[in-house]
Amino acid sequence: MTEQRPNEEVNPVEPEDRLEEEGDTPDGPEPTDEPEHTDEEDTLERLRAERDNSKDQHLRLAADFDNYRKRTEDRLRQRWNSARADLVSRLLDPLDDLLRVTALEPETASVEAIVEGVDLVERKFFRVLEDIGVEIVDPAGETFDPNTMEAMMQVPAESEDDDETVAQVFQRGYALKGLLVRPARVSVYKA
Repeated sequence: MTEQRPNEEVNPVEPEDRLEEEGDTPDGPEPTDEPEHTDEEDTLERLRAERDNSKDQHLRLAADFDNYRKRTEDRLRQRWNSARADLVSRLLDPLDDLLRVTALEPETASVEAIVEGVDLVERKFFRVLEDIGVEIVDPAGETFDPNTMEAMMQVPAESEDDDETVAQVFQRGYALKGLLVRPARVSVYKA
């Protein structure tokens, strides 16, 4: 047996053995099986993260736009319904007057009273139409315009000056703020 001295450490492992236990070799660190991250892999990871972020932003933007479109459609639908309700409310007065005229007893009502009632209803209807921007297309004596008129028949012209002129209006036309609602139905002189 070897004697130990009081200040001397006992180390049964030699210095080279100690290096091997720590995983290092005398020439440097021992190679590992794990590959090191290269700049290319870091760039690839960064690009994947950017792609995922862009994809997420795109999906959020698409969802925001879809919600905006739905809100806009809903607002337009509400405005349309409000405009229709406003028009109906304006037409109720003339309708009430028309109902009063039709409720007259034929035996006791005079023709003048009936005509006066119908005339009142007509004036109220035209006032409502005028208030909402309806224009009457009444082309009697004007040159035929196929954009605002519909020729129902042709009438022989008495002179060359009457050619393509409206002879008679069968049904007036109507336009709402420049948009043709119904063309005037007319007969036209043809030479």
